[in-house]
Amino acid sequence: MRCIGRCSGHAGQGSRVPLSTDAWRANEHSLPSRPEFSGLRGPVLAKDTVFLRDLRIPTVIGIYDWERQIRQDLFIDLEMAWDISKAAEYDDITHTLNYKAVSKRIIDFVSTSEFQLVETLAERITEMVREEFGVPWVRLRLNKKGALRGATDVGVIIERGSRD
Repeated sequence: MRCIGRCSGHAGQGSRVPLSTDAWRANEHSLPSRPEFSGLRGPVLAKDTVFLRDLRIPTVIGIYDWERQIRQDLFIDLEMAWDISKAAEYDDITHTLNYKAVSKRIIDFVSTSEFQLVETLAERITEMVREEFGVPWVRLRLNKKGALRGATDVGVIIERGSRD
């Protein structure tokens, strides 16, 4: 149930009557709107983030000969700007960023790559996500755990694109 105005749960205390979702949609015309989107909860700006955390992918990475002979686990955190308001309004997966497809594509790409530097791999991943999935902004954290004695995590964090 949604309310127009303040809802305190007690009629007669200056509150308005709660509306069902259908009634809410019928009354949307009375709400202020913005050109970006006006959904169930009113105006929404595209500042949403879809994320993946601790995606573990074994791959060949490194500059030393011994690193070129083994597979090392890399851990990826990925944040992607995506306007989720249309998916939320219609409760329809076709309006979402398919994070399963993004994850699968990253796994396929990283597991078959053989870059020397994590910096190069990070750049290629962000380029791929932005180009193939139409993501306007990406923040990627690529972690090569155990790469440096005395440190639990070593890696890079990069941001590419614009959230606007």
